[in-house]
Amino acid sequence: MDLIDGNRGARGWALVAALVFALSACGGGSDGGSQTPDTPTTPTPTPTPTPTPTPTPPAQPAVGDLESAEAVNRITPAEISEALAEDDSKVSGITPRYQVATYRLTYLTEDKSGALVTASGLVALPVKGAGTASPVISYQHATTFKNANAPSLKVEPGEPPIVLASLGYIVVASDYVGFGASNALQHPYLQSRPTARAVLDMLTAAATWRGQAGVADTGQLYLVGYSEGGYATMAAQREMVRSGSPLLKQLVLTLPAAGPYDVQVTMDTLLARVADLSPWLGWALNPGNLSQLSDTVRDEVRRLLLRQMIPSDADVSYQTKFLDDYMADDTEAIHQDASVHWGWTPTVPVYLFHGRGDQTVPFAASVSALNTLQTAGGAPVTLTECTEPVSDHLECVPQYFRFAVDTMARTSGQ
Repeated sequence: MDLIDGNRGARGWALVAALVFALSACGGGSDGGSQTPDTPTTPTPTPTPTPTPTPTPPAQPAVGDLESAEAVNRITPAEISEALAEDDSKVSGITPRYQVATYRLTYLTEDKSGALVTASGLVALPVKGAGTASPVISYQHATTFKNANAPSLKVEPGEPPIVLASLGYIVVASDYVGFGASNALQHPYLQSRPTARAVLDMLTAAATWRGQAGVADTGQLYLVGYSEGGYATMAAQREMVRSGSPLLKQLVLTLPAAGPYDVQVTMDTLLARVADLSPWLGWALNPGNLSQLSDTVRDEVRRLLLRQMIPSDADVSYQTKFLDDYMADDTEAIHQDASVHWGWTPTVPVYLFHGRGDQTVPFAASVSALNTLQTAGGAPVTLTECTEPVSDHLECVPQYFRFAVDTMARTSGQ
């Protein structure tokens, strides 16, 4: 009996314990009251990371970029007058009015293959009162065969950029590829695109420099050049028109002189002169038949033509694609790559100048340019003849500069 009663007591206590456990698990209290639910926990928000700004990539180098500028010298009106009084002066009949400060610039342009290269040029400033604005002349230098004659290297009182600046103009003069900073490269002689680019990219770089230096201009631009400079002047004007250059808004007029604008006509005339100088070759020298000559004769004709244009003692390497195209009778290549008188319509007056007796660049090249541009319509195009008793290439240079100065003065106020 005691055992049975004891088992019953153990089972009873186990049942009570199980019931208490069950009530506790259900949240019930011993007093039978209700249990307040737990307050839910609000999760801590994860901070949003601050985005890392994407760095702006550096600007890619481009034609017309200014690379450097350095002061060269200052030249007084008295020094310029003394130089102009010399017998071999390129300019005469001009009285300088301003001291000239000069600067050498380097900038990016294209070579004959379209690759970016560093070129150089000269900026000549008239020293005026602070803030006084001046018109801009882009001066294209004539053919030269010595690197030392490049505008940024030959900064002397009698040089055209200095003389023109002394009259009140800001003068910008490219050395061209092959001279100055790019002397290690070939000069793309009579190649229209790199010639034009060297001029226009120098103008762009010079404008950047003027903005940095606080040099004011009037917004007037003139293009001036003789011989190869005349060719470069027309090449630059044509490229402005074809590309819709912003420089067109500033361009007032151009003055290309004695340039081989029509390269086919120029070469045909030079070929006739070679025939006159070498009668033993005369029978073979007919334009359009040069590619049929034997290698020996063709090489001799090429040499004689080259010497008509480039002396043997030149220290600048000239690229002569135009001559190779001519010797191959490739008139289309000459037309497309070299000649600059076709394929555009002038938007401002073009004042051609040439001597009928020119034995270096034939007068016929200017006549061809005159006829072609007048036929194209647009702004007036005229041809003024040199009136010197001997109207050869060098003899007409002083008269051309007087003509250019007088023509620009009618609109520039200088």
